[in-house]
Amino acid sequence: MTAEVIVLPGEGIGPEVIAEAVKVLEWFRKHRDVHLIIRCELYGTGAYEKYGVIVHEDVFSDLLKAHAVLFGATGGPAFDALPAEAKISGNLLAIRKHMAVYANLRPVQAYDALSDVTSLKAEAVSNVDLVVVRELNGGIYFGEPRGRDLMAAGIERGTNTLVYTTPEIERIARVAFNLARERRGHLHSVDKSNVLETYKLWREVVTHVGETEFPDVLLRHIIVDNCAMQIIQNPKQFDVILADNMVGDILSDLAGAITGSLGMLPSVSLSNFDENGHRCALYEPVHGSAPDIAGQGTANPLAAIMCVGLMFEHSFQLSKETELLSKAIEKVLAAGFRTPDIQAGSLGAISTKCMGDEVIQALTRLNHG
Repeated sequence: MTAEVIVLPGEGIGPEVIAEAVKVLEWFRKHRDVHLIIRCELYGTGAYEKYGVIVHEDVFSDLLKAHAVLFGATGGPAFDALPAEAKISGNLLAIRKHMAVYANLRPVQAYDALSDVTSLKAEAVSNVDLVVVRELNGGIYFGEPRGRDLMAAGIERGTNTLVYTTPEIERIARVAFNLARERRGHLHSVDKSNVLETYKLWREVVTHVGETEFPDVLLRHIIVDNCAMQIIQNPKQFDVILADNMVGDILSDLAGAITGSLGMLPSVSLSNFDENGHRCALYEPVHGSAPDIAGQGTANPLAAIMCVGLMFEHSFQLSKETELLSKAIEKVLAAGFRTPDIQAGSLGAISTKCMGDEVIQALTRLNHG
């Protein structure tokens, strides 16, 4: 079977980093007999200029059929200037909802070679290996009512709604528990149940799922305030962290301090399997569009490249290819190659393209070794 990967480079630094990820995909297709069709499509301002929408309707429909979707980034001044209707109809939140990818996995790994980059103590982050499981299709990002309105005396009001149902919490909890079971057997569930009713329900449902379905997994509940502090103070205690949409978004970015840069954080968002065994999967680096450095060729492509490793693991069940790519990245970092975001001391920085080239060379050496 030949799998189709739809690539949406997007905007900002998205095209730059995704170009290097595609280069890695093409290397595996050529040298490791990985059967792929790589289909690149416009997204964002480029698509709007050509089609009048930020993602063509045929592409939007085909996202459900692809074996994997690799997304770069969205946002920036040009995107912000587009009509509101265009941005809403095909934005990243709409894509996630359309694909029903409710389970967002964000692995965070500390690299010994980058111990001088992180602002945290080296002994605190050494050997940290955790995963943030973020619920992606509900919560305050999607809750209704939402919007802005004028009250009496011309006072403006903004409204967003934090809402979850029991089934929504149950399904993401099962993803996190299963992942913890496969790893080290520890799960921290994050909430604000000391204040908000939604999080009281969250805690009750997660507890029930754990007690009835995963008694072998150690569950600890933690208030989000404390969790944020603990991620910085003692990240080694964490194995799998379960959080709702907004909290997971914030905590996983915070965890970038462990690696030294958001440019080192990949992610995958997964749907359930359908009756034919197909599952939608959306892969994207965590860092966003970074318009301040777009076009300069200095962005770190490693998060995007790591998304390829996640793709091999979750969409294609090619664990050996994931391991090979991980080893190549480790060797590149150990050799001292750095983009500006992970540069330290007097070491010189290399470009986005050069970092991709170094990964390709490391893969080639490992493949021949």
